[in-house]
Amino acid sequence: MASTHHDGHDEGLYIKQVQGHQRRFDKLLQFTSSSTKAAAVMLAAAIVALLVANFGDHEAFLHFWHTDVTLGFGDAVAHMSLAHIINDVLMAVFFLLVGLEIKYEMTVGELTNIRQALLPIIAAVGGVCAPIVIYLAFNAANPASVHGWGVPTATDIAFALGIMALLGNRVPNGVRVFLSTLAVADDIIAIIVIAVFYGNAPSFAWLGAAAVVLIVLIAMNRLHVYSIAPYLLAGVVLWVCVFMSGVHSTIAGVLLAFTIPTGSRIDLAGFADWSGKKVRQAREAFRPDEPVMGQDDYIHHVHGLSKVARQVVPPATRLEHALNPWVNFIILPLFALTNADVALSGGSGNLLADPALLGVFFGLLVGKPVGIMLFSFITVKAKIARLPEHVNWMHMLGAGILGGVGFTMAIFVANLAFEDAAMVTTAKVGILSASALAGVLGFLFLWLQASKDKKRGVAYITTNSEDVTRQTAGAEAARAGEQLLAEVDSPLLRAELEAARREQGVTELVVDLGEDGLRSDHPDARK
Repeated sequence: MASTHHDGHDEGLYIKQVQGHQRRFDKLLQFTSSSTKAAAVMLAAAIVALLVANFGDHEAFLHFWHTDVTLGFGDAVAHMSLAHIINDVLMAVFFLLVGLEIKYEMTVGELTNIRQALLPIIAAVGGVCAPIVIYLAFNAANPASVHGWGVPTATDIAFALGIMALLGNRVPNGVRVFLSTLAVADDIIAIIVIAVFYGNAPSFAWLGAAAVVLIVLIAMNRLHVYSIAPYLLAGVVLWVCVFMSGVHSTIAGVLLAFTIPTGSRIDLAGFADWSGKKVRQAREAFRPDEPVMGQDDYIHHVHGLSKVARQVVPPATRLEHALNPWVNFIILPLFALTNADVALSGGSGNLLADPALLGVFFGLLVGKPVGIMLFSFITVKAKIARLPEHVNWMHMLGAGILGGVGFTMAIFVANLAFEDAAMVTTAKVGILSASALAGVLGFLFLWLQASKDKKRGVAYITTNSEDVTRQTAGAEAARAGEQLLAEVDSPLLRAELEAARREQGVTELVVDLGEDGLRSDHPDARK
């Protein structure tokens, strides 16, 4: 997920009375752009749900989430429980964000260079196939559970990248890029699986209506409609049509994302000249001794610049940045709170022998890393792609283990795959236990690998040019690198980093720390 970087260099813009408020606001923005914080909030929600289910009033908890809510306009009335609103309505917003992230990666991100993206894409296919094989090995002969083969195929991108972000700059940037691209490819596969295999018998009338709305959205894109509001209004209609069609309604979020423009209505070259003139006009109109309310010409120029500058940012980017905090800190924690309430009764011994649980557990914990590693190894040995720079097979195995963190997407598929509540609970036990183990093992594995690098005196410092938006995990790694630099005096390294920032894309320096920390000459540093 993209993040926005804020620093203290613009503090002088604000009057003294609000500088403290602005600092707190900047900290809040930094907090909401952190993948580790988002994962921590979601984990806390899941723990609360587990505690209530096992030590609190579970019946009252369930009754609350199944409270009936009436949604209506005129004669059109619909009844949904709170849980269904979260799973069907709010999760459509989550899938809208997923779709925007996929579109970003396909437009300017890691999926633009197909050769560079081949390794994580092929690895993602392996990370889907192997869990299916393992799940079916336990459940092929069991009609009640065989339909759950899609449950262990999905990776939770928020948790996986949140755990990766905890490692900071201890791992090469290539590992983060590999895991994030793999998770995006994994999401694409999961969306296809949900759309094709986990819907009800479709109503072709409603599917036709959805197709008409989709055509309208595409036409809006082609006609260069850059306001977000019309897309969101049409998106609500699309959601209703998809919901009524029998296809899972969250697919509407993905379809909507792919119609929202990624371009700007402003010519960027022309804007550079125009904005320079506007700034000069504002500077000439400014009267230092005049109260703010009396600065009509100055405010006119600044307001015009502000209106046009906002339109420079593509609608897809604006919407993605707006949705990020709501999805990460409201929607996903609510989903965890309503879906992680697994009550472990006295009969848990029988539960542990359930083939559905075993298929999900080993599919995620074993199938994911085995599939990712096997397909990656074949791809590299066949010279179809190569390992990312500074990344070895131990790093790849650590990333593969983190791919077994299924949580959100796996629970979502389990709710669709099983009609029986007991089967859903069984699958959730497998998902939660496998995801927890995969997260801990993946983190420890990469931490141990980082410790070996540290003993060799190696640190990874990542920077990027101003035209690149950092992934949240990458942004936190970059902050860790900046903190490392702040603790030492290395003019040569700083000069190298400044030169790297002027280059296109992302640059990583592998630095020789030496026995006494970072050396200013660092002769073994390499790009």
